[in-house]
Amino acid sequence: MTAVALRPATPADSEFCYQLHKAAMGDYVTAIWGWDEQVQRGFHARAFNPGRWQIITADGADAGMLHVEHRPGEIYLARIEIQPGYQGHGIGTGLIRALAAEARHQGQDLVLDVLAVNHRAQALYQRLGMKEVARHGDGQVKITMRLTP
Repeated sequence: MTAVALRPATPADSEFCYQLHKAAMGDYVTAIWGWDEQVQRGFHARAFNPGRWQIITADGADAGMLHVEHRPGEIYLARIEIQPGYQGHGIGTGLIRALAAEARHQGQDLVLDVLAVNHRAQALYQRLGMKEVARHGDGQVKITMRLTP
């Protein structure tokens, strides 16, 4: 059994998180917009927030990142990315189940957005009971999913 834990991100995690995003999401980004290294570096520089992001560890090794926002009436899973070598081992499933339990305990919804081309993630979220509630973005490239207690 893999020991999964969360630790606060630090400024030193910026490059890890960028490379993680490229590895975990690069194919999906490329399929929709094309991958432009300079553009993606700019997006990362604006989005990286070590005060809000957490690093997912598996048996002590950095395996992914998690960004959760507690909003009025809902818990919003802003981002979860797992290194490809760690995908399929239940790490993301366990973390999302824990967020769903927290949301249920607080009487809140669990909400997230997923890229329409990311069928693997959509299937996971559906298995966990989430339902598609909206599509948005140019070309309807993002799907909002919600789990209601």
